[in-house]
Amino acid sequence: MKIIVVAIAGALGSALANRGIAVYHDGLRPIMPELIEGRMKRAELAAISFGLSFGLVIGFGIPFSLTSSIILVHSLWLGTDIIGTWFPGSFEKGWMKDKKSLWGFVGSLVAGGAYGALLVVGLQAIVTLFEKLPINFFGSLGSLGDPILYAFAMFPAVAVAMQFGIGKGLITFAVTILARQIASVAGLSGADGIALAVGVLMLMGFAIADKPKGEKKADTSMQTLFTERANRIKGNLPYIAIMGAVYGVACNLAIMMEGPQSITALAAGDRAAATSITVARAISFIPLKAMTSLTSGVFAIDGFGFVATAGLLSPNWIIAAVAGAAVMSLEAYSLVFIGKLLDKFPGVRNAADNIRTSMTKLLEVATLVGSMIAANAMAPGLGFLVVAGAYVLNEITGTRIVRMAVGPIAAIFTGILINVLAVVGLYIPAA
Repeated sequence: MKIIVVAIAGALGSALANRGIAVYHDGLRPIMPELIEGRMKRAELAAISFGLSFGLVIGFGIPFSLTSSIILVHSLWLGTDIIGTWFPGSFEKGWMKDKKSLWGFVGSLVAGGAYGALLVVGLQAIVTLFEKLPINFFGSLGSLGDPILYAFAMFPAVAVAMQFGIGKGLITFAVTILARQIASVAGLSGADGIALAVGVLMLMGFAIADKPKGEKKADTSMQTLFTERANRIKGNLPYIAIMGAVYGVACNLAIMMEGPQSITALAAGDRAAATSITVARAISFIPLKAMTSLTSGVFAIDGFGFVATAGLLSPNWIIAAVAGAAVMSLEAYSLVFIGKLLDKFPGVRNAADNIRTSMTKLLEVATLVGSMIAANAMAPGLGFLVVAGAYVLNEITGTRIVRMAVGPIAAIFTGILINVLAVVGLYIPAA
């Protein structure tokens, strides 16, 4: 039963990532529109996905899963993010008639299922394989995505500055920082998600105040940024519900779990404690997951996190499947109401282009900084040299690779390069 459930969860995870319906990595989600809307090539996104996720799979997800018989979802769905984004696929209507897209979808299903099955039967073998490299750089690669989650919380401040002036932008900037630090000092989980939510509320506040006098009520038939992307998630509800059902079953049967703490509690037989932990984590992640989903039109593979709670509370796996599907559908559908609320105001609609631009600019900076951190952790000095050099050379040649992808590609290249240099005696890792 375990291998079947994990294989299905892996197949669905890869397929949803391939179609741009849902991904697991919170840092990958805001980047997905670049591919979906045609501003980025799939190979470039695949490189970013690999850079963001693979180190976490090898360095965190799989090793922690080895501590019990329960699989940490990170080890499965970070991997399926990579698999799904690597396979080809068009986002045009009628994509199933395109042989390449259909092959990519089927291929991602099969590969994701095979990966899930492999996790069940060969966790230790995967870790051991990469430990045999002259220099195992995947642990360092995992830090590539850290700046994305931190920097993304600032996109509302940048959007406010672009739309309503630098003064209001600086106010939003300061309030966002203050909100993050208060949440952090107060010991609240998800401080960056809270900061992001506060920033969005500031953006909304300035947008409401910016409404010209005498302007008629907004035309609600106008499709705008948040409504458009929330409706994209709404259109994918059947697939999201199926994922929720499978995840609910996996949690009910203690096959998969959402975090290290809940795994520890569940493995010790304390189901009540595990349930409480899932509730706390879900609440703490709502701002981050809701906002990244709403701004990208791409949902979270595991929803806001309450599916794990529903699975643990269900008396059997059949009810867990129904509850999981219902809970994840409600989580996704809630974004439609939030999107309509945000787009109700003319100021928000008018700021749509600046919101997109601010997200892109921050993600470009964050991926570059994260790539430098990761590459330098692999090879001090040399890592900075490779990433900075690659970025500037790409600029000189007319950005043949989109800025967001240059850093991750260079970081991955750094890891490969130091292994080659180590083999020929031209690189000696620091003691």
